[in-house]
Amino acid sequence: MIICVYLRFQIALTLAMTSELLQQVRVIDPVSQTDQRLDVLIADGLVKAVQEKISHYPAQTQLRNCQGLVLGPGLVDLYSHSGEPGFEERETLASLVLAAAAGGFTRLSILPDTMPPVDNLAVLTRLQQGQGDKGTRRQGDINLLSSSSPPHLYFWGALTAGVQGQQMTELAELAADVVGFADGQPVANLALLRRLLEYLKPLGKPVALWACDRQLVGHGAMREGVQSLRLGLPGNPVIAETTALAAILELVAATSTPVHIMRVSTARSVELIAEAKARGLPITASTSWIHLLLDTTALSSYDPSLRLEPPLGNPADLTALRQGMRTGILDAIAIDHAPYTYEEKTVAFAEAPPGAIGLELALPLLWHNLVDAGDWSALELWRCLSSRPAECLQQIPSTITPGKPAELTLFDPQQVWKVEKNTLHSLAVNTSWLNQELKGRILQTWLK
Repeated sequence: MIICVYLRFQIALTLAMTSELLQQVRVIDPVSQTDQRLDVLIADGLVKAVQEKISHYPAQTQLRNCQGLVLGPGLVDLYSHSGEPGFEERETLASLVLAAAAGGFTRLSILPDTMPPVDNLAVLTRLQQGQGDKGTRRQGDINLLSSSSPPHLYFWGALTAGVQGQQMTELAELAADVVGFADGQPVANLALLRRLLEYLKPLGKPVALWACDRQLVGHGAMREGVQSLRLGLPGNPVIAETTALAAILELVAATSTPVHIMRVSTARSVELIAEAKARGLPITASTSWIHLLLDTTALSSYDPSLRLEPPLGNPADLTALRQGMRTGILDAIAIDHAPYTYEEKTVAFAEAPPGAIGLELALPLLWHNLVDAGDWSALELWRCLSSRPAECLQQIPSTITPGKPAELTLFDPQQVWKVEKNTLHSLAVNTSWLNQELKGRILQTWLK
């Protein structure tokens, strides 16, 4: 089993080294609002000391010169997709975990739309036990396992049977073992959605909903606008998201059930969420990392890896999403990692299944395009990728504080690497950055 493989490596690592001193590393901690060059002592899975200079440390401590490196709390992904079970050629649990560790994630939450879906305890138990590792391991995978810790895996339970939006699952039966409830698909039946929210309220679990009206989407392949006309691609109108969002917000107001809004992608949605929060509705919201980097102008290449759902927004949407995230209207950045095989994605743009991988790419690209560019502070970015996603999942955020568990990510913002099949740990390569050089790479994660 996957877990047994990781345990062997972690035991070996623990026996070989129980104490590390990271010297003059840039500590970024949103919880304590720290952005400072410090020494950090890690021992026995705990942060032992954080000081400007640590002179006294246990014998056999490994000293590491970390000038130029960044140490932050482990990253947290709100929702991503697994190929296993059902589509192991896209991604296995083993490759998904490796990709998450390589991307700096210490917590990873998986949507229930597998085959079979996570709508009953039998499927959930199989996933929690880590069965079915059909992936092949490369030397790079072994090296990663020996230097980083595998992330905690969490599983969303399906709201509806078969994630079909027709009949609710045994919510109470699943509640004890899932991180929360989500279909990862729109629930179009508003009467059913109302009942779901009423049943879910006393369970006290996170509920994630995607605002999307499939009828209004039609055959839309990209966001409707000037660019869609120029490229000759069918448009997906803004109202396909905003009308569904307005309905969800009304149901939240009626039931008072806290809800997380997934995959926000339009400027108008940001406005609606701001208005709802001002009214005191119990909502949080997220957008995907790629919607903070690209807009419809990137689609002139017709790259099927940029066929997403929801689609990339128009330039005004991109601006509103970035501003909404910085001001707290939007709470967190999700990765929404969606692996597909080469054959599935190598088709005409409008025919490609929507989705792209991102676990290994998100932090380097966001750092380079937002932090290095001077648009965001490092604290702002790390908050949106670590503490705020944890809070959306009703979890305690990790922090770099003496006495706390060492749930950490070490990042080199200057290291250059090329995105290729043999440098990615994901089985899938459906990304528009394939064969391009990126600046910034994860060096290690810690997780007790």
